[in-house]
Amino acid sequence: MKLHKLLNITLAAAVALSGCRKLDVDVESRYTPGNFPTNNASYAAAVGAVYAQLANSKSGDATYFMNGTGFSYGVDYWMLQELSTDEAIIPARDGNYDDGGKYRFLHLHTWTGNLPFVISSWQWGFGGINIANNAMNLVKSLPDGPQKNTATAELKAMRSLFYFFMMDSFGNVPIVDTYPVASLPETKPRKEVFAFIESSLKSALPDLPTKVDGSTYGRATKWMAFALLQKMYLNAEYYTGTPRYTDAVAMADSILINAPYTLDGDYSSIFKPDNGPQIRETIFAIPYDANLIPGCHFTRFGLHPFLKAKFDLPDAFGPSVALSTIADFYAFFNLPNDVRNNTWLAGGQYNKDGSKNIVRTSTKTLDASSQGPDQPIDWWVTITPEMKLKPGGEGKLDVGNDLLGQLKGVRSIKFYPDKNINTSTRFQNNDMPVFRLSDVLMMKAEAILRGAAPTTVNGELQTADVLVNKIRSRAGTIPVAGITLDDMLVERAREFAWEGWRRNDLIRFGKFEGQWGFKQKDNDVFRRIFPIPEIELALNPKLTRNPGY
Repeated sequence: MKLHKLLNITLAAAVALSGCRKLDVDVESRYTPGNFPTNNASYAAAVGAVYAQLANSKSGDATYFMNGTGFSYGVDYWMLQELSTDEAIIPARDGNYDDGGKYRFLHLHTWTGNLPFVISSWQWGFGGINIANNAMNLVKSLPDGPQKNTATAELKAMRSLFYFFMMDSFGNVPIVDTYPVASLPETKPRKEVFAFIESSLKSALPDLPTKVDGSTYGRATKWMAFALLQKMYLNAEYYTGTPRYTDAVAMADSILINAPYTLDGDYSSIFKPDNGPQIRETIFAIPYDANLIPGCHFTRFGLHPFLKAKFDLPDAFGPSVALSTIADFYAFFNLPNDVRNNTWLAGGQYNKDGSKNIVRTSTKTLDASSQGPDQPIDWWVTITPEMKLKPGGEGKLDVGNDLLGQLKGVRSIKFYPDKNINTSTRFQNNDMPVFRLSDVLMMKAEAILRGAAPTTVNGELQTADVLVNKIRSRAGTIPVAGITLDDMLVERAREFAWEGWRRNDLIRFGKFEGQWGFKQKDNDVFRRIFPIPEIELALNPKLTRNPGY
């Protein structure tokens, strides 16, 4: 087990003792100024609950506007961000994986406030906000001094991260900054929420740690706060109507000049099961452990059983073959010698020893529409980028569940299959990066293309081309010259595929309403934000329904 995960497991284990509960529960029945928090262990319990919520919010009723449970960043929130774009899709396969249409509605942009992913993501986000507020309330009883200041700053930064996710996804949301809450809060305009997050992060900056090692891996640091502010400023014109591109460049330079991050020479290592603090470009990540910190499920959702031996996966592991991408998105991975091309599986598949992956099957198992007798055949396992629907499958985006249907759609191995996967839960050990140095570089390049002036860092004038070519050089491909904004969106697709940023990017570039896969082009810009869940509107009459829903 990785050392950094041991540290975070200690925090996660504290959730059972310190998780904040519903509003009607008296916190003092658990903790008093005399017993919490007065030492490092109790401090870890208070702070650790926030990180546990981020990774895997199955902590019972530890949310604010609800009476159920949330789910992990790695599943529900990720699906909300990615399945609503051209980057990922879960089609039905002869009825399997339709699940009431919840995946299909995201792809087609026909969701409502009753969509399960909308509900669970709202509850997950405000659960994190509520936990952070409760922990800050508890930390007040610490003696004045550096530990108290650092704890407060760390919790403010984490609350800001949750608030960013909620502001980006839902737009106009309540601002809750106290615990307990005396009354139901009302919806606030997105511009006001933006200002609240910005103010919270700026007030936290002086007391956030600058150390970059195993002790701060997966925890809020000054560099994480700068990266979050940069992300906010890059999107500020959309969020608030006021461009902040120069501020985005300034936040990038705060990291590039002062922090010890470097681009990792091996792109694939950033996402492997043993990733961790040794990856020197990860600014903030969500640690996962297949047995103790559940939430990372990429191999479960996307890999086919015929590919298990290639990746040394245990026989007892059963992937579900559901998750893939569409041909048009896969087409972006077309640069010569680009190592990022290798994060996808398409075409005829090979075994670990380089031989063709041949399986013994039958004609009708392979192709349910085949005519004539069912005869045994040897078939070369082939993944087809095209996702033709089976006859009559248009209503449910059904591609069929014969072998041809199961292998329609390119499969991602970016979060590399883990041979130590938990065969019971199908969770894996890969940590999930949220902010990376490459994103800092790319965001700076984009801000420059949108009007900010290039700046000099360590004697180098960093134009958009210079910054993007740092990423391309690491990928082993050809340099770019005269990059445009349209090019930049494609560059971001290549670098950050399946990292949870595609929806955010498409909206900023005005492409979220475009046509892809089975989705038609539309003009419903109101879908750039999700609806406030119907259950939350019913529970709190002070919430205002988002426009268009």
